[in-house]
Amino acid sequence: MSYLEWAEAQVAEIELLTSMFPSQEELELTDQLALAELRSYVESPADCPPASRPQFLIKQKLSSAGTEGTEMILSCAYPSEYPSVLPDITVRSSGLSRAQQAQLQADLKKHLMENCQGEVCVLAAVDWVKDSLQSLLAAISPKKATPSSVAQEAFSRLWIYSHHIYNKSKRKNILEWSKELGLSGFSMPGKPGIVCVEGPQAACEEFWSRVKVLTWKKIMIRHREDITLDGQGDDGRPAQGMDSLRKFSTFEEAMFDPHGSRGNHMDLGQLYQFLNEKGCCEVFQMYFGIEGR
Repeated sequence: MSYLEWAEAQVAEIELLTSMFPSQEELELTDQLALAELRSYVESPADCPPASRPQFLIKQKLSSAGTEGTEMILSCAYPSEYPSVLPDITVRSSGLSRAQQAQLQADLKKHLMENCQGEVCVLAAVDWVKDSLQSLLAAISPKKATPSSVAQEAFSRLWIYSHHIYNKSKRKNILEWSKELGLSGFSMPGKPGIVCVEGPQAACEEFWSRVKVLTWKKIMIRHREDITLDGQGDDGRPAQGMDSLRKFSTFEEAMFDPHGSRGNHMDLGQLYQFLNEKGCCEVFQMYFGIEGR
């Protein structure tokens, strides 16, 4: 790639991150001048690219059971050759010791080197860190079981993104595991690949634990929804039942007018209409960074 191509990829990713994290509480650009110079270079390429590079902070608060309110911060800086080389990312979290943060940092670098080399990867890093941090905190701070917590159930909906889903064996596993675990939703094969599963939280976590260990170029939980079912709602009325929260009645493999030389690209307009009919069109922008229509 040329300096201009690197710069274009960096600007495009920052624009995507800005759309995903619109508030300064979520995304803080710590060097606005560097970003302005980079955009100027992309719009009117000069002989020499700008020496300074954008730096920013991404701040997220965890929301899963046992980690509520824990903040994670990713400090990111682009080398000139990014995405041909990995970005400089430092992870901080109030819930971890220095040793644990160092280990998480090392594991993140290994994950990015194995799965994201040559591609923009900050959003993938955010999702990976969030998922890993929630698992780590749950392991080091197990909740004590109480009569009330044992009686409670939780409903989850996971929106999973994969670089692609072609392999027939993986597609079969996705269908069989969702049926075995009593989950509803859909999977869209092709490039990119999308999987949505919903149902009991424990079943969703089990599904994800099986899927993520398969061999993938890139896979992550793009978005998740968790709802605790606890006897009665805030208004004193009985809480919604598990099935009433489902947006899908069964689990299916969904195809949307496959096209392309290998028939591996789906019609995203049809995907948006499908999501809209199910009452979850807002996730379209989370996946693709644009509003559907």
